Amino acid sequence: MTCSCFQALILALGLVAGLQLLYLALLSGWHGQEQRSRYAQLFQTRHAVPSNGHKQRLKPVLASGGILDASGQYRIYRDMLRASWDGQDRQDVVLVTHTSLGNLHHSQQLVERWHGPVSVALFAPGTDDVRQATAMVYALAILCAPLRQWLRLHLVCPANQMASFPEQDQDEGEFARLQSCGDVFAKLAQLGAGRRNYAMDVANVSYPNNLLRNVAREAAGGHWALVVDMDMVPSEGLREDFLVLPKATDEGTPRVFVVPAFEIRHTRRIPASKAELVQLYQVGEIRPFYEELCPRCQAPTNFSHWLNLPAGGSLRVAYEVAWRDPWEPFYVGATSVPPYDERFKQYGFNRISQACELHIAGYQFAVLSNAFLIHKGFKVVGEFHAQKDAENQRNKILFRQFKQELKSKYPESPRRC
Repeated sequence: MTCSCFQALILALGLVAGLQLLYLALLSGWHGQEQRSRYAQLFQTRHAVPSNGHKQRLKPVLASGGILDASGQYRIYRDMLRASWDGQDRQDVVLVTHTSLGNLHHSQQLVERWHGPVSVALFAPGTDDVRQATAMVYALAILCAPLRQWLRLHLVCPANQMASFPEQDQDEGEFARLQSCGDVFAKLAQLGAGRRNYAMDVANVSYPNNLLRNVAREAAGGHWALVVDMDMVPSEGLREDFLVLPKATDEGTPRVFVVPAFEIRHTRRIPASKAELVQLYQVGEIRPFYEELCPRCQAPTNFSHWLNLPAGGSLRVAYEVAWRDPWEPFYVGATSVPPYDERFKQYGFNRISQACELHIAGYQFAVLSNAFLIHKGFKVVGEFHAQKDAENQRNKILFRQFKQELKSKYPESPRRC
């Protein structure tokens, strides 16, 4: 009898333990299902268009393996995110830019201010960067409808990297919380916190700024293009005003339209109009771009003359400027403009080299009256990465070679850099 009671007690205890294990298993399964469900909100159809069209458009781009650039060092995935403006009949102005993942959050303000087609080349130097970039591009497609209308985005990575579609078991906790476009840009801003431009975390990988510019500009097709840095903001209405600007040039003389560039204190709001810009300039909150680092790089723009022109009225060509070394203007140009030389990477001479070629190729530089660009924050010496001076010196040597090559490329040109 005693033995029978003891056996019954053991059986009861075993049953309780089994029920507890079953409960824990069910609880764990329920929790995992909840997490997968939350993650699926990003990478499945809950936030997507019918039939999960974004996934169907993205998968073939990734499955293609991309294409290699001319040097064979970089892999290019074109149109990871593709807006519909490329099929428009009328000639538009495309805002062209490039970035690493750390600065991609600036694209939100760019699209809002430009309110037109924007082409972005995104560089991801390492495995984690490629994975995160692919996931964030997909998140933009799913959650940011206003950007889908205007943004074309292309991924560039080292040739030994391959992008793949983000699966549900990757970054589950990280991306499950992305429920809105605001969440996506908050995450992008977090990824960029503390990073410096051109500071690569991956050894022996260089930021290919001129390759990125070319990739993004090629997507502009037959439209006009304004090539800017990602952390720059154009004046309000620049695109619309330029579309109605008379663009006649002297027969046989090509022309680009210079947009004066300034920089503003981080704490100040970006001005929309020239009148607002002039007010901030007068109190020292805005200054010419690169005024502290390289005033000669922007001096030919003739900021004092531009600032004293009457504000308001229709956009027009205010005056023309002869190029001189080392001017590197930002401008609106046609598709006939020569591409950037892709040998220039990291810091130094990447934009100057292209402006030099424009000069030798016979281009005129026409400065626009009311249009401008604003760089977010003052450019100061201490903000640059440690290798900046060494990179600048290497590119300086390359620039000397580049200028010699231009003599052979344009043998009839009387101009020199």
